[in-house]
Amino acid sequence: MEENKRQKQVGQVVLAELSDIFRREDMNMVDGGMVSITKVTVTPDLLEARVYLSFFQVNNPEELLEKIKDRGWEWRKLLGQRIKNQLRRVPELTFYGDDSLDHVFKMDELFRKISAEREAFRKSGSNEA
Repeated sequence: MEENKRQKQVGQVVLAELSDIFRREDMNMVDGGMVSITKVTVTPDLLEARVYLSFFQVNNPEELLEKIKDRGWEWRKLLGQRIKNQLRRVPELTFYGDDSLDHVFKMDELFRKISAEREAFRKSGSNEA
């Protein structure tokens, strides 16, 4: 089901504010890698926000995701202080890993391999003729 306009607006506010909170709390640069919030989806009743995190060059993303989940109450409290005048209730935050960046890198690598194989095939085919 597609999000309505209000869900999208609340999602954008949560994304912007949480991104700023992560930056201020030094959570965007961890273990030599980067953590970024890629997307926030909000339930129709606006009581739950699903926050999708992307990890770039983080040594142990699963462990870091658990640390972030453990501090969920803290993130919600900081978020509530920022958006208290915009929303009646601060949504519960649920954090998920977003592996879409991994898929992009895998697809890019596959396309490079295909291109290299085609080039090698063309060169071998032109040498025989």
